[in-house]
Amino acid sequence: MSEQDEKPTLWFVRHGESTWNASGLVQGQAEGSVLTARGRREAARAAEQLGRARVSAIWTSDLERAHETAAIIGHVLHLPLRYERALRERNFGTAEGRPLRELSTAVSGIEGDRVVDADVRPPEGESLRALYRRVASFMDDAAAGASDSAVVVVTHGGVIRMAQAYAEGIGVEAMVWGLVPNASVWNLSRPRPVVTVTQ
Repeated sequence: MSEQDEKPTLWFVRHGESTWNASGLVQGQAEGSVLTARGRREAARAAEQLGRARVSAIWTSDLERAHETAAIIGHVLHLPLRYERALRERNFGTAEGRPLRELSTAVSGIEGDRVVDADVRPPEGESLRALYRRVASFMDDAAAGASDSAVVVVTHGGVIRMAQAYAEGIGVEAMVWGLVPNASVWNLSRPRPVVTVTQ
């Protein structure tokens, strides 16, 4: 991370390992999943990495595992946290708390590393298209408030994948569902809105 890079940047951070990650459970927006000891160590390493960037603000999902991660980063960077519900993980409805192995393509819309159905939704849950729309809206708002310094965004794997796609001008139907490890840090320049997000 170079302090000489003046381009406004969003640093997206996935939360550290959670208790439900370790147990192989679908998390979504369910409460009760908190950081493990390993997850706290991962968050501390991410904070150390981000300490070399010129950061002006920290935005975080209000879900506990993200909030815990953001609090560790905020302590190191001496910055308060700003909570944003738009940064929550995808709502998996009745699948939340169930084993990940039970989450079928017919429910998730994802097969292997590809999105195959952007509109399917788990019972009482959220489609990939709906998640894409709310992440795109957040990204547009971030672009509108751009400054010369960077912003840290602590969130979830699904949100980071959507943000990557939107920043690259890729629609939800053409997305690759790549690996986003716990506490990984992603440098996303604030995008120009090159994808039309229909309502």
